[in-house]
Amino acid sequence: MVEEQNRLLPIANVGRIMKQILPPSAKLSLEAKQRMQECATEFISFVTSEASDKCRRENRKTMNGDDICRALTALGLDNYDEAIVRYLHKYREAERERAMANQNKATSCCGDKDTEESDQSGQPSRQADETRTPLMNIFM
Repeated sequence: MVEEQNRLLPIANVGRIMKQILPPSAKLSLEAKQRMQECATEFISFVTSEASDKCRRENRKTMNGDDICRALTALGLDNYDEAIVRYLHKYREAERERAMANQNKATSCCGDKDTEESDQSGQPSRQADETRTPLMNIFM
């Protein structure tokens, strides 16, 4: 029983997703959540297994989003494939934008100081280090 629970999706997450679709006054029984938990877990396992088999045939160890999309098509689930491809595209775009924003933050906080004060030993002085944030010290 415990081993089976470890392979299933968390029931709280499944219930939360189910409630998003239902009217606010609707109630969900524990049995309904458990059945959906089992179905969703089985569906994910089914698709992941197909994608994993393809990766193994191609001698690859890392499965990616494109593998999942191809698995959905191979399993005849083209309707899901189109939605997943759109989501994957939006996700990758958001990740690129987030990476660019993080890069711009790092550049703007650290990029203007070309020279730093040093003491007689040639080492940067403590005074220069004290004006920097810990993050700036990592990049300098």
